[in-house]
Amino acid sequence: MQKAANFIQRTLLLWLTVSSLAAYFWPDMTGVESLDPFITTAPAIPYQFAVTMFCIGCLLPREEVDQLAKRWPTVLGGTSIQYITMPLLAWGIATVLGLEGPYRVGMIVVGCVPGAMASNVLTLAARGNVSYSVSLTTMATILSPFVVPLVLKLTLSGQHDVPTEKIMISLLWQVVAPVIAGHLICRSAPKFSEFMRGLGPIVANATIIWIIAVVVAQNRANLRIAFDGEAAAVTLLVGLLVLNILGYLAGFGGGSALGLPDGMRRALTLEIGMQNAGLGTSLVQQFFKEEPSAAIPPALYTFGCMVTGTLLAQWWSRKATPDDEAQQTATAKTTGAIESGDTA
Repeated sequence: MQKAANFIQRTLLLWLTVSSLAAYFWPDMTGVESLDPFITTAPAIPYQFAVTMFCIGCLLPREEVDQLAKRWPTVLGGTSIQYITMPLLAWGIATVLGLEGPYRVGMIVVGCVPGAMASNVLTLAARGNVSYSVSLTTMATILSPFVVPLVLKLTLSGQHDVPTEKIMISLLWQVVAPVIAGHLICRSAPKFSEFMRGLGPIVANATIIWIIAVVVAQNRANLRIAFDGEAAAVTLLVGLLVLNILGYLAGFGGGSALGLPDGMRRALTLEIGMQNAGLGTSLVQQFFKEEPSAAIPPALYTFGCMVTGTLLAQWWSRKATPDDEAQQTATAKTTGAIESGDTA
């Protein structure tokens, strides 16, 4: 099972591409639209995402959760940079590029969600501080029910009636509760924890892959228009790339402002640039149903940040950091759990 988990992790971008192509061409390949598994399972996306977060909770190393209380100033500082810069950048880019309607909503949702576990894996590859990366993801996830509804309301003010209380409740049961439950169960049941070390990454990755494919299936017509050269779609792609790159720059610059060592700056850079687009997709599905195309930006961002994050991590992997030796000791226990699990 562990080998299967590692294989899926190494080829995640390939599986995202294959599943999305299958979803896009499903009616053409089968000739049957009424039996579409992607469309049929769309209402279950929130529950599928909750399962993903439960698996992530099971994979959180006990030592990292315990360390949150000890290193809270640097963790809270990094998380604050993420929740301040990314929503502002998303709003600013959408405004400057003149994005309107669902594309604007989707762009802003991408900027408002927390970071993803994918950053933890890429931080490991980038020779960054994995321990700090896990702490950042954990903190951002815990704070998401309180911060995400607020920043969505601020950035979408005057354009959409953002149901802040409903989003808060949704994030509590869909994100925070499963993570806490998974962590506590695995913390108290070593045998189940060992089992989830192998199964958890497979389930989590497969769920994210399926969610993105469902979004592609639901937006076949809109994507066909985009592929035919719709100007707004090209603008959206440019905007998402700019958001991703500026997110990395905000992370590295913010880490420098906080006086973090190089390994921690690398972790913060990847954490901020790699948003939890899977969660963004789920939020759009639930709270912006009148604009289904708003799910396209989070889905596209999933592909984009995986590509750019991987390239950045590979570049950094060839550059040693001054704190490499100390980092190897500090993250020894973290590495085993992180190598076996990742979600976009």
